[in-house]
Amino acid sequence: FLAKKYKKVTGKEIYSDTLESTPMLEKEKFPQDYFPECKWSRKGFIRTRWCITDCAFDLVNIHLFHDASNLIAWETSPSVYSGIRHKALGYVLDRIIDQRFEKVSYFVFGDFNFRLDAKAVVETLCAKATMQTIRAADTNEVVKLIFRESDNDRKVMLQLEKKLFDYFNQDVFRDNNGTALLEFDRELSVFKDRLYELDISFPPSYPYSEDSSQGKQYMNTRCPAWCDRILMSHSAKELILKSENDEKIVIYDHIGPNVCMGDHKPVFLSFRIAAGAGKPIANVHKCCVVQ
Repeated sequence: FLAKKYKKVTGKEIYSDTLESTPMLEKEKFPQDYFPECKWSRKGFIRTRWCITDCAFDLVNIHLFHDASNLIAWETSPSVYSGIRHKALGYVLDRIIDQRFEKVSYFVFGDFNFRLDAKAVVETLCAKATMQTIRAADTNEVVKLIFRESDNDRKVMLQLEKKLFDYFNQDVFRDNNGTALLEFDRELSVFKDRLYELDISFPPSYPYSEDSSQGKQYMNTRCPAWCDRILMSHSAKELILKSENDEKIVIYDHIGPNVCMGDHKPVFLSFRIAAGAGKPIANVHKCCVVQ
């Protein structure tokens, strides 16, 4: 990025430590005031630029801000955290298409921390429930919400705290890959003119249990959501070839559906890119592995 020239890739090279000074990539953290609740943050992005034959594109690995409190996320629709992520993602997109470098197609991937619209999800999952509010004795601050069925012996359906999202039936997030809840995945909609994503056909990628014997189990800390994504510019979309015989050569999926991979399931996009007249010249595999 300093010389604005490509370097031939041979063998393996490892860059570590002071990545900010590495000429083969661009690394930035978000300004501190973007997420004032966090005193120090690793959140930001890393960009590398690649050229295969005559096809140039950027790979941008991103890590956006999380939801600090389930209770605050539940208060408004969209949540305040959604607005913070919107601002940060807009910052990245503006940086990678500014006037410093030639504009090329780009893929943005990583932990976007996109969450489902918490208020809408709770209202849907607990449509026939009554809500009990529990406040702290000293501050009168809401510390817990309990949603109970109106009948059925007032069975507890959902318990909500700052770092607790305990819904009684996790199958709703796994059945048919949770696609019934995709309507509440709304954070990307504000970028529809700038970013494209293939259809999601895998279950929410976060937060999975870190117990090695529970590869399919979600933790009850957050509402399961598709935090981990691979997005692209509309020009990058045109690089992805469609097979003439309907062979599935474009794959957007997650890794290790039945195996413990940590609290996130890695997501990958596999496709062929075209150059010039549209002849396939290479297989390019991108794998987003997040913290």
